[in-house]
Amino acid sequence: MTEKRSDNRYLVGLMVGALGVVYGDIGTSPLYAIRECFHGSHAVPPTETNVLGVLSLIFWSLVVIVSIKYLTFVIRADNQGEGGILAMLALASPEASRAWKHRGALLAVGVFGAALLYGDGMITPCVSILGAIEGLEVATPLLKPYIVPITIAILVALFACQHVGTGGVGKVFGPLTLLWFLFIAALGVRGIWMAPKVLAAVSPHYALNFLLENGFTAFVVLGAVFLVVTGSEALYADLGHFGARPIRLTWFAVPFPALLLNYLGQGALLLQQPATAENPFYYLAPRWALYPLVMVATMASVIASQALISGVFSITMQAIQLGYLPRMEIRHTSSRERGQIYMPLVNVTLMLCCIGLVLGFQSSTRLAAAYGIAVTLTMVITTVLFYFASQRLWNWSAAKRIWLCAIFLLIELTFFGANALKILHGGWFPLVVATAIFTVMTTWKTGRRLLRERLFASMLPQEMFVAEIQRQPPLRVRGTAVFMSGNPNGTPLALLHNLKHNKVLHDRTVLLTILTADTAHIDAETRVQVEPLSEGLYRVLGRHGFMDEASMTELIAACQPHGLIIRPEDTTFFLSRETILPTARPGMALWREKLFAFLARNAQPATAFFRLPANRVVELGMQVEF
Repeated sequence: MTEKRSDNRYLVGLMVGALGVVYGDIGTSPLYAIRECFHGSHAVPPTETNVLGVLSLIFWSLVVIVSIKYLTFVIRADNQGEGGILAMLALASPEASRAWKHRGALLAVGVFGAALLYGDGMITPCVSILGAIEGLEVATPLLKPYIVPITIAILVALFACQHVGTGGVGKVFGPLTLLWFLFIAALGVRGIWMAPKVLAAVSPHYALNFLLENGFTAFVVLGAVFLVVTGSEALYADLGHFGARPIRLTWFAVPFPALLLNYLGQGALLLQQPATAENPFYYLAPRWALYPLVMVATMASVIASQALISGVFSITMQAIQLGYLPRMEIRHTSSRERGQIYMPLVNVTLMLCCIGLVLGFQSSTRLAAAYGIAVTLTMVITTVLFYFASQRLWNWSAAKRIWLCAIFLLIELTFFGANALKILHGGWFPLVVATAIFTVMTTWKTGRRLLRERLFASMLPQEMFVAEIQRQPPLRVRGTAVFMSGNPNGTPLALLHNLKHNKVLHDRTVLLTILTADTAHIDAETRVQVEPLSEGLYRVLGRHGFMDEASMTELIAACQPHGLIIRPEDTTFFLSRETILPTARPGMALWREKLFAFLARNAQPATAFFRLPANRVVELGMQVEF
């Protein structure tokens, strides 16, 4: 009984944390979504027919995209508990399907989808926090000049607290987000009391009637309607932080009913007072509650930013482990939840980009024009990947996959078309960011493959090396030497260079290769393969999942059951550091070779990434012409 209570408390704790981290983004959409539908150059007048039609579109968007697509289907496609578009990509196109003729195209699509999340991760904090702070302008126009400086100060504070980790942030943000949802639900009830007829908007015929009567204008408004589901991708991207069950239970218990009540309340207000379309969220509150509401909305917007920041951390770690980005510092912030991480370089980069966006766009309305295009494309790509992953995971028939994914694609491509109209008004920004990140990721992946090919061409076969030291035995020295190599077959170049220049060989020499699997985690029992060779040589193949920590200590410990006992204090680790020399040789374009060389120079050293003891590492440099 005590254990069950403990499990229940842990579940509730995860739900509260998920409320603050996962649902922060989608939870602040009421700040600007309804406003963008009825206020601005492409808005529709707040007539009864239009209000009910827009509310019906909002309701069914939340039901179909969030409740059905993500929480019923997509979240089931977890890669050993991990989510995100790269986890889905690994499921849709695993290494075992390397010979599949469409694999290259699918990989490119999936990587571009991951790159899109970076653009979204930059815009989300800006539009959410600006949208909240702009409530001060409703209270008094005198505060308008201070909106941008206050927003920047809040952004700096937000990114400064990321080092405590997702779990720590969630413990603080979760209760505050619960307060936010209760607040907007109460405001929604107040609005619905003014005009209860808005409850009829749950009928889909109002949405259909709105689309048919307004034609192209309704199509344009869909770009604003889509704002209510921005943040849905975080439900899947943050899966590894909290798990599927807490994320599902949390949605139906708090965010969904609170959001629905607030949207209906804003609609009821517009029916009674059409002039409030300028900012219906804040006008929904009584005058005395305006300043407290701005404060609560600001806290909620800060929390909203956390969902995408956490998602960007997760997607970056996956990209590094899968070989799409160079090594960076990764700090694990939880001993219980493996997905909770902090990445200093990514954190600083996001902060600087967010500050630049706020200074450049100045208002949430302008940022809203740039918002949505990246999210819709990411959703489309997730649906495409889910089509292939569902067949590999559950052996679904083609008919079942086609019908289900066709429904999702029809809705998402319609939203994408509506958001594509924003490209010239700021929507270009996330596309430019995604293209730049995609270029970096594909350049690094291709560059690493070409580097392996260049090094493999100069490698001595393992059998020939063993035969050579048997024919001409070198001087042996006491201790253990571990030579790391990216190729599990040949002789590491660092070993050949050491033998050539130092003319000694350790009593025990370990040829170590570490590979990343296309699954999130690898069991401890299968993490290491040890093959004893002659002359005191051992071939060790270490494997870890793309969400596992690359720890040399754990790998060495895993060798002991296989009869290979390595004592770190008596071991020297030999690494090779390659200097890339861009040339006109076939492979990549010269500018991409220079980019790859720059990335290689600035990657985190293997010593730090694999947590090797610094005083036991020897690095041997070599030049490689590309």
